[in-house]
Parts: sequence; C-alpha cells; structure tokens
Amino acid sequence: MGEHKQTVTIIVDATPYEWQKGEITYAEVVTLEVPNYSEHPEITYSVIYKNGRGNKPEGILPPGGSVKVKEGMIFSVSETGQS
Repeated sequence: MGEHKQTVTIIVDATPYEWQKGEITYAEVVTLEVPNYSEHPEITYSVIYKNGRGNKPEGILPPGGSVKVKEGMIFSVSETGQS
C-alpha cells in the first residue's frame, strides 16, 4: 500500500500555508516567512512553535532541527541578527 500524504494547514507569522510532509525543518519554516533566506546565510532567525504534537506541543526549533507538524500548528519567525 502507498503511503497516504495528508495536507495540513500550518500558520507562519499569521499566514496559513498548506504543508504535505509529516515534519518541517528550520530552513523550511524560515523560507516560508523569508523567501530569500538562502541568499542571506549571515542572518539568523528565532523560530518558536506552539500547538504542536504529542509530548512537545511548544518549543524552539533550532537551526538544523525539524519538528513533526499537525493541523493548526503555529510558528513565529523573528530575525535575531548576524551570525
């Protein structure tokens, strides 16, 4: 049987996005909010999430990290400065 890919709606800084994967990475969240993120590696961002899954419904998503997504999950992206 093929794996069923379910689309969920996540919110990044008040903007809803349809997401088809079971998890999302730090870079993917930041790129949704800052489309030219990959062109500016010197700028770092803080990514905070809430309404998450299971035993870790909220927290900080660090650079290089990923988190499982669920319907209605909320992400907040803010620039923290130069790396």
